[in-house]
Amino acid sequence: MSRAPRVVLDTNIALSALVFAQRRLGALRDAWQSARCRPLLSQATAAELVRTLAYPKFRLSAEAQQELLADYLPYCSIVPMPARPPRTPPCRDPFDVPFMQLAVAGKADFLVTGDRDLLALAGEFSCPIIVADKFLSVLTQV
Repeated sequence: MSRAPRVVLDTNIALSALVFAQRRLGALRDAWQSARCRPLLSQATAAELVRTLAYPKFRLSAEAQQELLADYLPYCSIVPMPARPPRTPPCRDPFDVPFMQLAVAGKADFLVTGDRDLLALAGEFSCPIIVADKFLSVLTQV
């Protein structure tokens, strides 16, 4: 791949890279900050990230939430969704559908997730659906 891969990161993956940057997915944060990948966002997926960062279990102040978003949003490409969202395979979890629609509309090279419902659709979806460790290994080959 001659350009940085366009990637949809599900909320849990993006959160892990942001909130737990010292752990294994911190390498993903480094990858988007050094332009080795280009995360894609839609209005729906950005709203879910903002909402999830505010969960009490993370114990993040409003200022800390804003700092984390500032470490992510500027590196993302915003994908406007068409009036008729792209068709995707049926998914058991309706909250996963916006990520698949974003992958199609944004012409993503990968959808990165740990979600079993999404991973189960890997063979039926036009974009490769892979786990974070596999994506990180792809990045080492780019």
